[in-house]
Amino acid sequence: MSHDYPAAALPAGAAAPLFALPATPDQTVRLEELRGRPLILAFYPADWSPVCGDQMALYNEILPEFHKAGAQLVGISVDGVWCHAAFAADRKLHFPLLADFEPKGEVARRYGVYREHEGIADRALFVIDADGVIRWSYVSPLGINPGADGILDALDALAPVAIQGVQS
Repeated sequence: MSHDYPAAALPAGAAAPLFALPATPDQTVRLEELRGRPLILAFYPADWSPVCGDQMALYNEILPEFHKAGAQLVGISVDGVWCHAAFAADRKLHFPLLADFEPKGEVARRYGVYREHEGIADRALFVIDADGVIRWSYVSPLGINPGADGILDALDALAPVAIQGVQS
């Protein structure tokens, strides 16, 4: 009874559910600490699966594009912090990977992208604005790298809002 496209993924306009997840054994990242600029949440099934590796490597490569748009990027999976640390070191990733490990998948559940039967997160993307509102979300089939075009388009759509805010 597996599902490829959960109807439950939080849509644009929803408030991003708060979370606090470990990035390292002694460092926790809280959503509220990331407010004030756009945030990309990239949920993915597992660190060492082939598609996830490609997806995270792609995001690492185009990190300067995300930064140019003023955005931060965070990866989230149900892997533990030590697994994330090894994966990030192996792939030379320059953005945090958060461990939605205990209770398993709790944050993925809040965002509507937890796959109960497999015990993993969907391959899901969320672009959250500076005020903590989801502006774009997308769930990709597990075996397909969603790429970055949707993220970049969503960040472009945020840009005029950010500029208006500065001028007023």
